[in-house]
Amino acid sequence: MARQDSLVVLPTGGGKSLCYQVPALAREGMMVVVSPLIALMKDQVDVLIDNGISAAAVNSTLSVDERRMIAQQIEAGEIKLLYVAPERLCTAKMIDFLSKQKISAIAVDEAHCISTWGHNFRPEYRLLGELRNKLPDVDMHAYTATATEQVRHDICEQLQLKAPVVLTGNFDRPNLIYRIQRRQSLQTQVRKVIDRYPDSAGIIYCISRRQVDELSAALKEAGYRALAYHAGLENGERHRAQDAFLKEEVDIIVATVAFGMGIDKSNVRYVIHASATKSLENYQQETGRAGRDGLHSECVLFYSGNDFATWKRMLSDLTGDAALAAEEQLKTKSRYCSSLTCRHRALVEHFGQQYEKENCGACDVCLGEVELMPDSLVIAQKILSCVVRVDQRFGADYVANVLIGSRDQRILDNGHNELTTYNLLKGFTKSTIRGWIDQLIDQECLLREEEHQTIKLTPNGRQVLHGEIEPRLLQATKKSSTTKAEKPELQPDDQLLFEELRAERREIASEKGIAPFIVFSDVSLIDMAQKRPQTEAEFLNIHGVGQTKADQYAARFIERIKTYCENEAESNL
Repeated sequence: MARQDSLVVLPTGGGKSLCYQVPALAREGMMVVVSPLIALMKDQVDVLIDNGISAAAVNSTLSVDERRMIAQQIEAGEIKLLYVAPERLCTAKMIDFLSKQKISAIAVDEAHCISTWGHNFRPEYRLLGELRNKLPDVDMHAYTATATEQVRHDICEQLQLKAPVVLTGNFDRPNLIYRIQRRQSLQTQVRKVIDRYPDSAGIIYCISRRQVDELSAALKEAGYRALAYHAGLENGERHRAQDAFLKEEVDIIVATVAFGMGIDKSNVRYVIHASATKSLENYQQETGRAGRDGLHSECVLFYSGNDFATWKRMLSDLTGDAALAAEEQLKTKSRYCSSLTCRHRALVEHFGQQYEKENCGACDVCLGEVELMPDSLVIAQKILSCVVRVDQRFGADYVANVLIGSRDQRILDNGHNELTTYNLLKGFTKSTIRGWIDQLIDQECLLREEEHQTIKLTPNGRQVLHGEIEPRLLQATKKSSTTKAEKPELQPDDQLLFEELRAERREIASEKGIAPFIVFSDVSLIDMAQKRPQTEAEFLNIHGVGQTKADQYAARFIERIKTYCENEAESNL
C-alpha cells in the first residue's frame, strides 16, 4: 500500500495471493500479475470472479476477439487484476499498451523462477528486469514459497527492485505430518498411504517418466482413480489429467516434478514422494501442496541411496558454481532423509529460521516411529569391515547380501561366503542393512564411487573401525506410520451430510466449468455439515462465506441440508 517494492516469502498455502489481491482492490488502477502457467492463471481468475472481483488472464489460449474484449475492458477501467505470462508481458506491444493505462502495481508470482540458484528456473522470467526501465514509476512486488537467502538476493537483483522490503513468513506448516521411509516394496507402501485417505485427493511424485507410467498403471489396475502426468505426454493429455484432478473426476495424480506449480487445489490430503527430491527447496514446495485448507494432511517420502546417484547423473551437465550448489543440495537432502532431527525443525532451520517446539507431534521422529540403534558402532564396524573384506570393489546391494548370508551365485563364485563377515548380520533384513549403508555414506564413513556405484572406506570410516568415532544408525520402530492425519472430528451423520455437500459442490462446479474447491473448500463444507444452516443469515456464519458466495450458493446448499435433515428425521421415526 505504501508503493514500496517488496519480496514476500511465505510457504505454499500461506496466503501469498492475498498479499497482492487485497491491495489491488484497495488501490486505484489495475494490478498486473505475472504468472508462469496457464492453469494457475485460470484458477486464480476463476476464484476472483466467483468472489465478485473483476479479473482476466491473457495467454495463448485466447482468440483474437477474446483478447480484444479484455483490452477494451482494461481501457474502460473495468479490470482490477490482469494475469499475464512473462514472455507476453515483456513484448513491446504489451508494454506500450500498459504504459497508457492506470497500473496500480506489478506482482511477480512464483518469483523463484527468475533465479538459477532456485528451482524451476525459467529463462523467460529474466525478461522481467526490463520492466523496471519501461515502467519506472510502477512499484514491483515479488512472491515465492521457497527461497534461501541466496535466492532472495538474486530475485531482488534480477527484478531490479528498489530498496525492497523483504518479508519472510513462518516456513513451518504445522498441519502437515512428515514421514521418511526407505523404499522397499513401493506399490505396497504407496497403497498403504492412499488407503488411509479413501476418496481423497493425493499427489504422488516420481523421479522419472517410467516410474510415473508404471506406478499409475499399477494403481489403475488395482482400482484406484489415478492418472499420469509428465512432460512426455501430449499437451492435451496433460491438461485433461490436470483438469480431471481439479474437478474431482480422479483422486490421484502420479507425476514428475513437471506437475504442481500453479496447482491451487486446497483439499489435497496427502503428497507421496516415490523417490527423494534433489533439494529441500523442492521438497518444501511439493509437500506444500498438501493441506492448503489448513486441515491435517500427510507427506510421505520413500527413498533409497540410488535416488541420489540418479539425481547426480541427471544433473551431470551442470558446471562451476551451479554444479557445486547442486551437489551440496543433494547432500543436504540425503542427510535430511537419514537424520533423527524433527522434520519440521530441519525444514524451518534450513530456511534460516528458529524452531521453538521441542516436539512437533507431526513427524515420524517426534512420533517415535524411528529410533537410534543402541549398538550403532558395532553394526557400523561389521558393515565397514565387510566393505574392506570384499576389497572395496562392490556396490551396496552386494555388501548387504554378503552380510545377510545370501547364496547368490556371484557371492559363491567369488568365494565371499568364506569371509569372516559373511552372514554377520543375519538377524536383519537386506533392506535395513541397505539403509544403514546409505546412512554411513551420509555420515561420510563410506563413499559411493559414481561410475560403477562401488563403495569404499573414507578416513572417517577407518576411524569408526578403530572405535575413534561413533556413527548414528537409525531403524524404524513397530509404531511406524500408525498416526493418520485427521479431519476435524465428524460424527457419522455429519460425515454423510458432508458427502452430500461434496456432491452438490461438484454439480455446481460442473455447471460453471470451474474446479469444485473454488466453490467452497472442505473446511467450509465441514462447517456446514456440523452447523446445518437453515437460513441465509446462518449461512453467512459459515467459514469462508461472504455476501457474494451467499448470494450465489446459499439457496442450493440450504435446500440440500434441509432435504438431508428431513430424510434423517423420517428414517429415525
